[in-house]
Amino acid sequence: MLSSRADDRQTAILLALPDTLDQMTIAVEAGLGFEASMARTAQGGRGPLSEELIRTLQDISIGRSRYDAYAALLARTDCTDLKRFVRAIQQADRYGIAIADVLRVQAGEMRIKRRQRAEESAMKVPIKVVFPLVFAILPVLFIVLLFPAVVGIIGAFS
Repeated sequence: MLSSRADDRQTAILLALPDTLDQMTIAVEAGLGFEASMARTAQGGRGPLSEELIRTLQDISIGRSRYDAYAALLARTDCTDLKRFVRAIQQADRYGIAIADVLRVQAGEMRIKRRQRAEESAMKVPIKVVFPLVFAILPVLFIVLLFPAVVGIIGAFS
């Protein structure tokens, strides 16, 4: 049960990440700093990703270094896309790359990945539908269609 809840939490983070990155990108391009945009996005959002961002901001505000706060975020979550984003932010911070560019690229990649996951799930649907179709719907369909024919044939030969 605990593992299932953890998987649900990671899935919620994974689904919310592209939209959160888009909101952060808009806020940074509007002139806010990275932490301010993270705070604005986290306060306006709901779910586990917003909670984790708020906790990361709280860690930074109590004096923990950004690198350590982001490392703690990665330790609390086990989402590969979030890890990729945090590592890109850490590198941008370390090497002086513009955060807006990093956010824009990361948001684009996350949107593409979300679309690919949706397409992959859509490709699995026909396989999941085959067994209920064969064992539940087709027998009933054959009974409904063939019963009048069988009654007619029995009536013709008797």
